[in-house]
This record gives sequence, structure tokens and C-alpha cells, in this order.
Amino acid sequence: QVQLAESGGGLVQAGGSLRLSCAASGVFFRMNVMGWHRQAPGKQRELVEFITSDGVGNYVDSEKGRFTISRDNARNTVYLQMNSLKPEDTAVYSCYADIDSKRYWGQGTQVTVSS
Repeated sequence: QVQLAESGGGLVQAGGSLRLSCAASGVFFRMNVMGWHRQAPGKQRELVEFITSDGVGNYVDSEKGRFTISRDNARNTVYLQMNSLKPEDTAVYSCYADIDSKRYWGQGTQVTVSS
């Protein structure tokens, strides 16, 4: 059974940085796109970033320059480096991975940015 486990969330002051990690475990053949969504209180879930299997990152304009996505295929892990964090970045961040033609989700990790 495939599972995704996130880590790295927490409380940070505005202007600070956090690095989120998401590791896939289980038995599978191929992992394609991996990425992150976030959902702030009272708002719809939105895409943050995703990265293809060959390491090409795709950024949402508002995060471009502040967030960097990367992956380590040997470790089945995707990372989200978040710099210059703003209070409006506060949300639950959830990773996903397209594995063997099925999308899997992590449980989510809270990121809170104080002003």
C-alpha cells in the first residue's frame, strides 16, 4: 500500500523559511508527477507547485521566486523550500504523487506564518 508522509511544517515569522518534505513508501512501479497543494481556512484548496518525473518544476506565479520544488527520486521524496514567507501563506500543505496511474495524497502539514 502506497503512503505519503509529510514533515517540516510549523510556526514561523513573516520573512522566514520552511522546508517541507514528502516521502512515498510502499511498493510501486512508477512515480510520475509530485506536487503540493494548500488550503487556507475558509478558502478552496489551491495548487502550489508540481514537479515532473524528470525534475521540471512548475510554479504558480504568486510563489515564483519564493518557493522552490525539488525531488529526490532515489528517496521517493519531494521537497518544497519556502522562503520570504508571508502571513497569507498560512495553510495546510498537502503533497500528492501520481503513482502507477493513481493519485495519492499525504495527510497534510500545517504552516503558520505570524506577522
